[in-house]
Amino acid sequence: MPAFRHPVPLEKAYRLLNHGPTVLVSAAHGGQRNIMAAAWAMPLDFEPPKVAVVLDKSTWTRQLLEASGTFVLNVPCATQVDIVQTLGNSSGLELSQAGGDKFTAYDLATFAGEQLAAPLLEGCVAWLECRLLPEPHNHQHYDLFLGEVIAAQADARVFNEGRWHFDGQDRLRTLHHVAGGHFLTIGEAVVGRRLPQVSEA
Repeated sequence: MPAFRHPVPLEKAYRLLNHGPTVLVSAAHGGQRNIMAAAWAMPLDFEPPKVAVVLDKSTWTRQLLEASGTFVLNVPCATQVDIVQTLGNSSGLELSQAGGDKFTAYDLATFAGEQLAAPLLEGCVAWLECRLLPEPHNHQHYDLFLGEVIAAQADARVFNEGRWHFDGQDRLRTLHHVAGGHFLTIGEAVVGRRLPQVSEA
């Protein structure tokens, strides 16, 4: 394991997604695997930590996720913008029918998670391993999937002591999808201060 990749306590796992980054969802089942981009993902609870992600019915990752009952949310960074765009606009099902997958087709390196068989993508800045919480009505009617985070890791160069710190690490800033292949990166930190209460006259 690279020295900069550290486990994140589960009670802090929600902070890996709280700022709304684009994620890459990976899943594996029956010797097949896939990864796709998802802009609509969010933390849902603290303890146990839960996440929500929207996955279209047509996606191969969704089929693998439903079959395995597990998935990974990978949080990519600025250096991976071309990978994110490519994974969001290519068909894992077509590649699987030809005997391949996106990881092989685009030479993507992976590593094993702490808990799951689903692949974790190298080069990201955070990884959340999740167990699917079955909600068939939400799946069918809203394409909404919930998961319990059972393990989390992050790149300690930008996430440590339970917080993101991107100063001096522009290449590792997280990505935020706007539309049509356009992304923003997370900006500079701004500290909020509580306003003093106005006294009644």
